[in-house]
Amino acid sequence: MQQLSVIMDALPFILQGAGVSLAIVCFSMGLGLLMGVPMAVGLVYGPAPVRWLIGLYVWFFRGVPILVLMFLFYFGIFDLLDLDLNAISAVSLVLGLTSAAYQSQIFRGAIQSLPQGQLKAARALGMSDRQGIVSIILPQALRLSIPAWSNEYSIILKDSALAYVVGAMDIFTRTHFVASRTYEHLALFINAGVLYFIITLVGVKLLLALEKKVRIPGYTQ
Repeated sequence: MQQLSVIMDALPFILQGAGVSLAIVCFSMGLGLLMGVPMAVGLVYGPAPVRWLIGLYVWFFRGVPILVLMFLFYFGIFDLLDLDLNAISAVSLVLGLTSAAYQSQIFRGAIQSLPQGQLKAARALGMSDRQGIVSIILPQALRLSIPAWSNEYSIILKDSALAYVVGAMDIFTRTHFVASRTYEHLALFINAGVLYFIITLVGVKLLLALEKKVRIPGYTQ
Protein backbone atom coordinates (compact mmCIF):
# COMPACT_ATOMS: atom_id res chain seq x y z
CA MET A 1 0.00 0.00 0.00
CA GLN A 2 2.92 2.33 0.64
CA GLN A 3 4.08 1.94 -2.97
CA LEU A 4 0.59 2.78 -4.27
CA SER A 5 0.43 5.83 -2.03
CA VAL A 6 3.79 7.07 -3.34
CA ILE A 7 2.68 6.58 -6.95
CA MET A 8 -0.61 8.43 -6.41
CA ASP A 9 1.17 11.31 -4.69
CA ALA A 10 3.79 11.55 -7.44
CA LEU A 11 1.47 10.94 -10.41
CA PRO A 12 0.48 14.60 -11.07
CA PHE A 13 4.15 15.60 -11.05
CA ILE A 14 5.12 12.71 -13.35
CA LEU A 15 2.20 13.36 -15.72
CA GLN A 16 3.57 16.84 -16.32
CA GLY A 17 6.61 15.03 -17.65
CA ALA A 18 4.36 13.13 -20.05
CA GLY A 19 3.49 16.45 -21.66
CA VAL A 20 7.19 17.22 -22.03
CA SER A 21 7.86 13.79 -23.55
CA LEU A 22 5.03 14.25 -26.05
CA ALA A 23 6.28 17.72 -26.98
CA ILE A 24 9.75 16.31 -27.63
CA VAL A 25 8.33 13.49 -29.76
CA CYS A 26 6.01 15.75 -31.79
CA PHE A 27 8.75 18.28 -32.53
CA SER A 28 11.27 15.54 -33.38
CA MET A 29 8.88 13.71 -35.68
CA GLY A 30 7.85 16.97 -37.35
CA LEU A 31 11.44 18.08 -37.94
CA GLY A 32 12.30 14.60 -39.18
CA LEU A 33 9.41 14.74 -41.63
CA LEU A 34 10.29 18.22 -42.93
CA MET A 35 13.90 17.20 -43.48
CA GLY A 36 13.40 13.54 -44.36
CA VAL A 37 11.11 14.04 -47.36
CA PRO A 38 13.44 16.41 -49.29
CA MET A 39 16.38 14.18 -48.38
CA ALA A 40 14.57 11.12 -49.75
CA VAL A 41 13.81 12.98 -52.98
CA GLY A 42 17.45 14.00 -53.21
CA LEU A 43 18.60 10.42 -52.67
CA VAL A 44 16.36 9.11 -55.46
CA TYR A 45 16.35 11.92 -58.01
CA GLY A 46 19.27 14.18 -57.05
CA PRO A 47 22.65 14.43 -58.77
CA ALA A 48 25.60 12.47 -57.44
CA PRO A 49 27.03 15.24 -55.17
CA VAL A 50 23.64 15.72 -53.51
CA ARG A 51 23.22 11.98 -52.99
CA TRP A 52 26.72 11.80 -51.51
CA LEU A 53 26.13 14.63 -49.04
CA ILE A 54 22.78 13.24 -47.92
CA GLY A 55 24.28 9.78 -47.62
CA LEU A 56 27.04 11.21 -45.40
CA TYR A 57 24.43 12.88 -43.18
CA VAL A 58 22.42 9.65 -42.91
CA TRP A 59 25.56 7.62 -42.20
CA PHE A 60 26.59 9.95 -39.38
CA PHE A 61 23.25 10.17 -37.56
CA ARG A 62 22.47 6.49 -37.98
CA GLY A 63 25.95 5.41 -36.97
CA VAL A 64 26.50 7.46 -33.80
CA PRO A 65 24.53 6.45 -30.65
CA ILE A 66 21.83 8.87 -29.52
CA LEU A 67 23.47 9.30 -26.13
CA VAL A 68 26.75 10.37 -27.75
CA LEU A 69 24.87 12.79 -30.02
CA MET A 70 23.14 14.32 -26.98
CA PHE A 71 26.45 15.12 -25.30
CA LEU A 72 28.14 16.11 -28.56
CA PHE A 73 25.50 18.68 -29.45
CA TYR A 74 24.42 19.86 -26.00
CA PHE A 75 27.89 20.35 -24.52
CA GLY A 76 29.82 20.92 -27.75
CA ILE A 77 28.26 22.00 -31.01
CA PHE A 78 25.50 24.19 -29.53
CA ASP A 79 28.05 26.02 -27.38
CA LEU A 80 30.37 26.36 -30.35
CA LEU A 81 27.54 27.90 -32.38
CA ASP A 82 26.59 30.10 -29.40
CA LEU A 83 23.08 28.64 -29.29
CA ASP A 84 21.49 29.15 -25.88
CA LEU A 85 19.03 26.25 -25.94
CA ASN A 86 17.29 24.79 -22.91
CA ALA A 87 17.44 21.05 -22.32
CA ILE A 88 14.05 20.29 -23.91
CA SER A 89 14.83 22.27 -27.07
CA ALA A 90 18.27 20.70 -27.37
CA VAL A 91 16.94 17.15 -26.97
CA SER A 92 14.12 17.81 -29.45
CA LEU A 93 16.56 19.16 -32.03
CA VAL A 94 19.01 16.26 -31.67
CA LEU A 95 16.23 13.68 -31.90
CA GLY A 96 14.72 15.55 -34.86
CA LEU A 97 18.01 15.58 -36.74
CA THR A 98 18.45 11.88 -36.02
CA SER A 99 14.87 11.07 -37.02
CA ALA A 100 15.41 12.91 -40.32
CA ALA A 101 18.14 10.40 -41.21
CA TYR A 102 15.85 7.45 -40.51
CA GLN A 103 12.78 9.00 -42.09
CA SER A 104 14.72 9.77 -45.26
CA GLN A 105 15.27 6.04 -45.64
CA ILE A 106 11.61 5.31 -44.97
CA PHE A 107 10.48 7.73 -47.67
CA ARG A 108 13.24 6.70 -50.06
CA GLY A 109 12.07 3.11 -49.88
CA ALA A 110 8.46 4.18 -50.42
CA ILE A 111 9.39 6.27 -53.47
CA GLN A 112 11.43 3.47 -54.99
CA SER A 113 8.57 1.00 -54.45
CA LEU A 114 6.36 2.98 -56.83
CA PRO A 115 6.24 2.12 -60.55
CA GLN A 116 9.03 4.10 -62.21
CA GLY A 117 6.87 4.85 -65.21
CA GLN A 118 4.74 7.30 -63.23
CA LEU A 119 7.27 10.12 -63.49
CA LYS A 120 7.67 9.46 -67.21
CA ALA A 121 3.90 9.64 -67.60
CA ALA A 122 3.90 12.98 -65.76
CA ARG A 123 6.50 14.28 -68.21
CA ALA A 124 4.39 13.07 -71.12
CA LEU A 125 1.51 15.14 -69.74
CA GLY A 126 3.69 18.24 -69.82
CA MET A 127 4.56 18.30 -66.13
CA SER A 128 8.02 19.18 -64.92
CA ASP A 129 9.94 16.71 -62.76
CA ARG A 130 9.24 18.88 -59.72
CA GLN A 131 5.51 18.96 -60.45
CA GLY A 132 5.44 15.21 -61.02
CA ILE A 133 7.30 14.47 -57.79
CA VAL A 134 5.20 16.85 -55.67
CA SER A 135 1.81 16.04 -57.20
CA ILE A 136 2.10 12.34 -58.05
CA ILE A 137 5.06 10.63 -56.38
CA LEU A 138 5.12 12.13 -52.88
CA PRO A 139 1.40 11.76 -52.02
CA GLN A 140 1.65 8.03 -52.72
CA ALA A 141 5.00 7.68 -50.95
CA LEU A 142 3.74 9.46 -47.83
CA ARG A 143 0.70 7.19 -47.67
CA LEU A 144 2.85 4.08 -48.02
CA SER A 145 5.22 5.32 -45.32
CA ILE A 146 2.67 5.50 -42.51
CA PRO A 147 3.27 1.97 -41.12
CA ALA A 148 7.03 2.56 -40.93
CA TRP A 149 6.40 6.08 -39.60
CA SER A 150 4.43 4.61 -36.68
CA ASN A 151 7.46 2.48 -35.87
CA GLU A 152 9.63 5.61 -35.93
CA TYR A 153 7.19 7.24 -33.50
CA SER A 154 7.70 4.37 -31.04
CA ILE A 155 11.48 4.58 -31.37
CA ILE A 156 11.59 8.36 -30.86
CA LEU A 157 9.33 8.10 -27.81
CA LYS A 158 11.63 5.56 -26.19
CA ASP A 159 14.74 7.54 -27.15
CA SER A 160 13.19 10.64 -25.57
CA ALA A 161 13.90 9.08 -22.16
CA LEU A 162 17.56 9.93 -22.80
CA ALA A 163 16.56 13.55 -22.15
CA TYR A 164 17.38 12.60 -18.57
CA VAL A 165 21.10 12.96 -19.20
CA VAL A 166 20.81 16.71 -19.92
CA GLY A 167 18.16 17.39 -17.27
CA ALA A 168 15.00 17.79 -19.37
CA MET A 169 12.05 17.17 -17.05
CA ASP A 170 10.32 14.38 -18.98
CA ILE A 171 8.66 11.25 -17.61
CA PHE A 172 11.90 9.45 -16.84
CA THR A 173 13.64 12.42 -15.22
CA ARG A 174 10.68 13.19 -12.97
CA THR A 175 10.30 9.51 -12.04
CA HIS A 176 13.98 9.29 -11.14
CA PHE A 177 13.66 12.50 -9.11
CA VAL A 178 10.83 11.05 -7.02
CA ALA A 179 12.41 7.60 -6.72
CA SER A 180 15.69 9.02 -5.41
CA ARG A 181 13.77 10.65 -2.57
CA THR A 182 11.23 7.97 -1.72
CA TYR A 183 13.41 4.90 -2.49
CA GLU A 184 10.41 3.25 -4.18
CA HIS A 185 12.33 2.67 -7.39
CA LEU A 186 10.59 -0.50 -8.54
CA ALA A 187 7.01 0.77 -8.19
CA LEU A 188 7.78 4.18 -9.70
CA PHE A 189 9.67 2.86 -12.70
CA ILE A 190 6.92 0.30 -13.36
CA ASN A 191 4.53 3.24 -13.36
CA ALA A 192 6.79 5.09 -15.83
CA GLY A 193 6.89 2.02 -18.06
CA VAL A 194 3.10 1.86 -18.05
CA LEU A 195 2.91 5.54 -19.02
CA TYR A 196 5.32 5.03 -21.93
CA PHE A 197 3.33 1.97 -23.01
CA ILE A 198 0.04 3.90 -22.99
CA ILE A 199 1.49 6.83 -24.96
CA THR A 200 3.02 4.42 -27.47
CA LEU A 201 -0.23 2.49 -27.85
CA VAL A 202 -2.35 5.61 -28.34
CA GLY A 203 0.05 7.09 -30.91
CA VAL A 204 0.32 3.86 -32.90
CA LYS A 205 -3.47 3.45 -32.87
CA LEU A 206 -3.91 7.00 -34.20
CA LEU A 207 -1.43 6.36 -36.99
CA LEU A 208 -3.17 3.06 -37.79
CA ALA A 209 -6.46 4.95 -38.05
CA LEU A 210 -4.76 7.44 -40.39
CA GLU A 211 -3.42 4.58 -42.51
CA LYS A 212 -6.91 3.11 -42.86
CA LYS A 213 -8.38 6.52 -43.67
CA VAL A 214 -6.00 7.19 -46.58
CA ARG A 215 -6.03 3.61 -47.86
CA ILE A 216 -7.32 3.29 -51.45
CA PRO A 217 -9.67 0.25 -51.77
CA GLY A 218 -8.46 -2.22 -54.38
CA TYR A 219 -5.09 -0.49 -54.77
CA THR A 220 -2.21 -2.70 -53.67
CA GLN A 221 0.42 0.04 -53.40
